[in-house]
Amino acid sequence: MTDLLLISTGGIVGIAIAAVVVVLVLALVIWYVSCYNGFKTLSNRAEEAWATIDVQLKKRYDLIPNIVATVKGYAKHESGTLERVVAARNAAMSARGDERLAAENALSGTLKSLFALSEAYPDLKANANFMDLQRQLQSVENELASARRYFNGVVKELNTKIDLFPSNLVAKRMRLEKRKYFELESEEERRNVKVEF
Repeated sequence: MTDLLLISTGGIVGIAIAAVVVVLVLALVIWYVSCYNGFKTLSNRAEEAWATIDVQLKKRYDLIPNIVATVKGYAKHESGTLERVVAARNAAMSARGDERLAAENALSGTLKSLFALSEAYPDLKANANFMDLQRQLQSVENELASARRYFNGVVKELNTKIDLFPSNLVAKRMRLEKRKYFELESEEERRNVKVEF
């Protein structure tokens, strides 16, 4: 009887150990899947946020030729400034990856010089078409700033999760790398394009 009791006690302990191991493995699998899905969700949100920035940049690109044409009618001898704006726009439109941030920064700088021209041309400042373009550009700049903030927030969340233990183990397995923030390079470029005259 004692032998039977020892055998059944040993069997119960073995089953209990097996159950604990199964529960631990199952918990590990659930954690891994949850972490993996979290990374995928954040990556998709970052891509969606970048697409929103792209839309706002496209709107800005589309406004620039109209603004340049309006200014050209009033400031014919300022062709150097106008050419720089058009060149910066074209460079920003064709830039990819890390080059895109630098190109966008250059475009913002040339837009500031374009709007500074209007101070020297009172008739331009009073032009209804120019004023409407100003308002449109201000609206696009505000939406772009909002899209940048959202993108940077998602990137911060993703980068933090990539850095933290134990989710960094899953990130390494997924070969995820930290993403760059959409930042402007200088203090001057950090200010919105001023379109109020």
